[in-house]
Amino acid sequence: MKKWGFLLIFAICLGVTAFKIVPFFQGEKVVIDENGMLEAKLFSGNIKKVDIPVEQIYQGNLLLVNGKHPVHNESIKSDIINLNARKDLLNGYKVFNSEIYLSEDIANKFSDMVLAAEEDGVSSFLISSGFRGFDEQTKLYKEMGSNRALPAGHSEHNLGLSLDVGSTQGMMGVAPEGRWIAENAWKYGFTLRYPEDKTEITGIMNEPWHIRYVGLPHSTIIKEKNFVLEEYLDYLKEQKHISATVNDQKYEVFYYPVTGNITINVPANLSYEVSGNNVDGVIVTVFPDNGVETQGR
Repeated sequence: MKKWGFLLIFAICLGVTAFKIVPFFQGEKVVIDENGMLEAKLFSGNIKKVDIPVEQIYQGNLLLVNGKHPVHNESIKSDIINLNARKDLLNGYKVFNSEIYLSEDIANKFSDMVLAAEEDGVSSFLISSGFRGFDEQTKLYKEMGSNRALPAGHSEHNLGLSLDVGSTQGMMGVAPEGRWIAENAWKYGFTLRYPEDKTEITGIMNEPWHIRYVGLPHSTIIKEKNFVLEEYLDYLKEQKHISATVNDQKYEVFYYPVTGNITINVPANLSYEVSGNNVDGVIVTVFPDNGVETQGR
């Protein structure tokens, strides 16, 4: 009798665990195969197939760019603008000079973040560098050397997703703006890319001014687990599927290995985003439908 009671409790525990893996796929049976591929079979058959071209590996907000993994031409954000020419985007911050470029989408997200900081009494933000073309990066590398710059194609600044943020009040390591960024940037999809305790992993010295957009829920998970992007992408490859809830929004994140064009299944009633990792696969983020479907960059 005790044996059967134990087995019953064990079976119940397994059922609870399985439910927690996919807490918001209501009415669905979700199966992850041995390759980490999502097979979501709605009872209603409400599934759509999405074609993922192999080029998607090099597009999106989660691309790993470092000494080993360079920027590809298709990786560069397509909406790069001169911030000084767009006064409507200069909300809550200043630019160092008239030649600061950035993705328009990321500029909007940065503006939303610093306007939130302003509500906390922190309002002296300055963008000192944003997107750099390969020629500009080459010039910088020659001027500053390998200790302070990366060669063209190996800097996140060549993507349009990263920016160097300063303060008119002092160095970012001690200024209120630097402290606010360190404590709050993750809430808005940004991450501190080169923290002091991760130099051995990133290969870059501590840069409290360099932030990178990765989006939600990824910035939240990176913050909670004290990851840098290298560690987070390795974690996704190992786990293949994770769940996260941010601001009452539920997300499911899946890693797919990619060696050629593939087709994946996604629930038709949910939104999704796809990003490559710039190495060997793509990350699919699924969340409740907000009326907007986005894919890739």
